[in-house]
This record gives sequence, structure tokens and C-alpha cells, in this order.
Amino acid sequence: MSIPLRFRNMTREDVSDRLCILRFNRPDVLNALNTDTSRDLIDFFKPLAFTPGMLRCVILTGAGDRAFSAGGDLKERLAMDEVSWRAQHAIIEEATHALLNCVVPIVVAVNGVALGGGFEMALCGDFILASETAKFGLPEVTRGIMPGAGGTQNLARAVGERRAKQLVLTGAHFTAAQALDWGVVNEVLPPDQLLPRAVEVAQMICDNAPISVSQIKKAIHCGLQLDLMSALAFEIQAYERTVGTMDRHEGIAAFNEKRKPNFKGH
Repeated sequence: MSIPLRFRNMTREDVSDRLCILRFNRPDVLNALNTDTSRDLIDFFKPLAFTPGMLRCVILTGAGDRAFSAGGDLKERLAMDEVSWRAQHAIIEEATHALLNCVVPIVVAVNGVALGGGFEMALCGDFILASETAKFGLPEVTRGIMPGAGGTQNLARAVGERRAKQLVLTGAHFTAAQALDWGVVNEVLPPDQLLPRAVEVAQMICDNAPISVSQIKKAIHCGLQLDLMSALAFEIQAYERTVGTMDRHEGIAAFNEKRKPNFKGH
């Protein structure tokens, strides 16, 4: 896997050779997303569409205890003309696609505010765990623009068309408890338990067969874009990818020998 030698506005912490924690690292500005942050996301996630290597799960969170990310850096954008704005947004779009195309599961741990582009990046993960102090929202409409990093699509898929329209058209913020009730997040935890729980869940994923994990992720994500019969056919194609693996043999052998399987990813 190609890993950038130096992040600009993010940090990487390796929990093991299979699991790492990636943090937005601008806590003084609530981890606002500027151009360099988007480049960091591209550098890290884009290779993971093809060459995951040993990595089996990524936890995405924010530095500090106030924010996951408060969204786009509007101070950076203040002096941008239309050409510069479009050029910068193309980089943000590439970062969005890098996250969505990643074959390695992304567990998002929202440790504070997640607004605008920050919330959109969270929605690009596979599922979200949130601190009780988390706040969410897509306030772009109050700034004369609209979500442009997947927010209108990923939020609507999570909460349904009508609720998504209400949230995006008003730009209203909502709480972690509301996010849980509406299906935006999977769990809400006390702040000091958020990261340990994210690591616990991520480790469970890491312990499973990585080819099976990547095929399941692909089947669910792509299948939801298809009609049911087409999705079932897609699922079988993904299933067939697992049948010829050594991990399939190892999983069945471990079950019969009453031991924990040691999956190698081939």
C-alpha cells in the first residue's frame, strides 16, 4: 500500500499492522477541511481501492474532543474566485470518491461536531459511532451553496427522502440522539468510550476473512443501487469470489477443530 511519507493536516496511528486510526488534525479550527486535508484523504484512501495490503480496517476520527470536522475551511475559501473555487472543489470530490471506493472498511468515530463537508466525509464511511456530544448538520444552504461531497445522496440513503429534504433545506443541526433514532449513526457512547468502542468493533472486522469482508462491503453498497434480482445476481458473484480462497478452507477447518481461524487474505 502506498502511504504518504508526510501528512499535511492528518495523523495516522497504527493500532496494529491490520488497523490504523486516521485523524483530522486541525483542532484549533475544529478540524476544518482545507485543500491540504482533502489531498491527505486522497493520498491515503485512493490506493486502498486496489491494494489494501495488510490493512483490514481504518478508524476515521478527529483530533481533540470538540470536533470530528466542522466542515469546509471558509477562511481559505474567502478570497477564491469562481475558477479557484471549482478547482478546489474538484479535489474535494476526488477525496469523496477515494473514501467511497475504499475496499477496506471505514469505521467513523464522530467525537464532536460534524458539519458540512465534515459530515459528508463521515457519511462516506461504512458506519458511524458517535459521542454523546456530537452534533451533525449540512448547513451549506445557509451559505449560498449546497452539499457537494455526497451529502444529499448519502444522507437521503440513511434517513429517507423526506427527512433528508427537511435537514438539508433548513440547514438545521441535530444531536447524536436524533442521529441514532434516524439511522445516521449506529451507536452513541460517552466521550471516553467512543474510541475504545471503535477499536473494539474494528478489531472484530480485522479478525474476519478480509476477502469476505471486502466482498460483503461491495455487495451491500453496490446492491443497494440495483433492483432486487440484479442485486441478488451481484451477491452471488461476490460470494463466488470467496469459494476459491484458502481462507474459506481455514474458516471451515477452524470451526471443526474448535479454534479461532487465522485468515491470511488469500
